[in-house]
Amino acid sequence: MALPVLSSSAVKFRRVLAHFPQELSLAFAYGSGVFRQAGASAEHGETNMLDFVFAVDDAVTWHMMNLLKNRSHYSFLKFFGPKKITTIQRYGAGIYYNTLVPCNGKVIKYGVISTDALIEDLFHWKTLYVAGRLQKPVKILAQNENSKLQAALVSNLKSAVTAAFLMLPESFSEEDLYMQIAGLSYSGDFRMIIGEDKSKVQNIVKPNVAHFQKLYSNILQDCPQVVYKHHLGRLEASIDKSPEGQFTQLMALPKTLQQKITALVNPPGKNRDVEEILLQVAHDPDCGFVVHQGISGIVRPSSIVQSAKTILTAGAKKSVTYSMKKLYKMTKGGLTKTS
Repeated sequence: MALPVLSSSAVKFRRVLAHFPQELSLAFAYGSGVFRQAGASAEHGETNMLDFVFAVDDAVTWHMMNLLKNRSHYSFLKFFGPKKITTIQRYGAGIYYNTLVPCNGKVIKYGVISTDALIEDLFHWKTLYVAGRLQKPVKILAQNENSKLQAALVSNLKSAVTAAFLMLPESFSEEDLYMQIAGLSYSGDFRMIIGEDKSKVQNIVKPNVAHFQKLYSNILQDCPQVVYKHHLGRLEASIDKSPEGQFTQLMALPKTLQQKITALVNPPGKNRDVEEILLQVAHDPDCGFVVHQGISGIVRPSSIVQSAKTILTAGAKKSVTYSMKKLYKMTKGGLTKTS
């Protein structure tokens, strides 16, 4: 099962894609330049920077080819060559961004991640950086027939639903579910303290419920814990909050999250296995909070390192410009909320 390709014209995005080496296992566009967010006008969406992620099987070769085609996109790191760029790419969330790049009359930002690193993040939530973006609506522009990648994309969505169920009360609305899912990758992200609009999650979900439905409808229809009436656009949930029910969900979480939860709960010096600790968490009235803390423990370090990398990958001037744009959006969002 491939990730659903969201409808509507993708011509402007495909024109951007034509500027890059075509050896891509997955390419997608995301963010406010693709999907309208609450509080933003249609004109604002047209002027927003367009965000892309390219997954590539061989990062060194891809950067080598891209340096030949688009050398000006890179910071001073271009002088060190594709191997050094790929080495820097592996730090943090395993993605290398070129930002504030003029292309086809637009300003774009694009990240390059190796297919293997992406698959690991999707299956195991190693950093939840790109996996988190793929838990929200994106516009798929290219996807090859890599069956492992396709399975990982679906696994990531199922994991997002499971984690959200653990953090939600017994009964909730469909919008509550999507708000919880959309917020997963922002848990513990220091940029939510400074650099992002505090209403970001709500702004993402409210205008795009139909897109979330398209992304999650198959999973929800197959889920025994919810009655999903897709034709009515309604979800009736009754989640099993018994220790047995929560233990089953905890055991289905991605490996890295299980490890983070284990580290939170298991006192130093005790050598208990993961299953025993998760059983203890399943009996804890604060089980959902522990899961949230575990997710924060994944997101926080990767978001810090990834942001620090921006100084190298974008260069000092672009880093300042990009940061100022983020701060402007954050303060504008705050002013909109209070006015």
